Amino acid sequence: MASQRQCLVGMASMALHAAARPRPQLALVPRFLVPAANPPQQQQQHRQPVQQQARHASHGKTVKRKVKHKAFRVHDKTKLERFSLCDAMRYLRAAEVGRPPASVSYDVAVKLQTNKSGAVLRDRIRLPFPCNSDFRIAVICPEDSKTASEARADGAVAVGEETLFAAIKAGDIAFNRLLCHVDSVPALMKAGLGPVLGPRGLMPSLKTKTVTNDVRTQMRELAGTANYRERTGVVRMAIGQLNFSPHMVGENIKAFMAQLKKDMKDVERQTAKVVDEVVLSSTNGPGFSLNGSFASTDESVTPAALSTVM
Repeated sequence: MASQRQCLVGMASMALHAAARPRPQLALVPRFLVPAANPPQQQQQHRQPVQQQARHASHGKTVKRKVKHKAFRVHDKTKLERFSLCDAMRYLRAAEVGRPPASVSYDVAVKLQTNKSGAVLRDRIRLPFPCNSDFRIAVICPEDSKTASEARADGAVAVGEETLFAAIKAGDIAFNRLLCHVDSVPALMKAGLGPVLGPRGLMPSLKTKTVTNDVRTQMRELAGTANYRERTGVVRMAIGQLNFSPHMVGENIKAFMAQLKKDMKDVERQTAKVVDEVVLSSTNGPGFSLNGSFASTDESVTPAALSTVM
């Protein structure tokens, strides 16, 4: 029979060799696999440092995204002072005192209510009283063709293909109008003159009617005309010289607005456009918003007094 001491030694050895019961280790389990391992209070405490970091990154300021408007901004004009044509010309002439008359011209800017993405107004007009009489036209066509001889006879300053292309690349641009015959379009594209002629507004295209099959007729159409194009919702164009009378400037503005409204009607299905403001300015003077009237508010200042250069 075993002694009491032997029994105690046996029980101790059995306790030492017994396998330890495994316990769950929640810290080793990913939190996204065991949501219950993260109590709601712990989850809220875990989110707080992230929010604090976001505030610290923005220096305590709420970051707001800029609202992108689809249409160009239109300002409130209820308190805007408007002027008649004679009054605006009177103030502009006062701002141009002492300057050479040949270097000063009247400009008109028509602001439109229109969307930023849409059709753009672009056309050519012959004013009743042209502002610029210096028209130098060049024609791109085969040098030995009948078109070239007709262009030279009508007063073209430069005619040809390769020789004209070489002069343009060299920077010798002695013209302010450029026409291209239909047969010479492939040669023009091959020459790669877009980066040179494009910024100057001289690149021939079908939209501007400068690519034509009848060069002689188109040269006569270009003489005495002025080009205009809408940019950022505004159409600008020279409307007269300093020695123009109010009647001459008024007739030019009427013709320009009539042509502009016709172009707006042609694109109204694509983009709606409404005239918002008409501003008259000069080369070195400020701009005056016109109210549509003609006569001066001062009876002592007549249109005849504004018809000569000071």
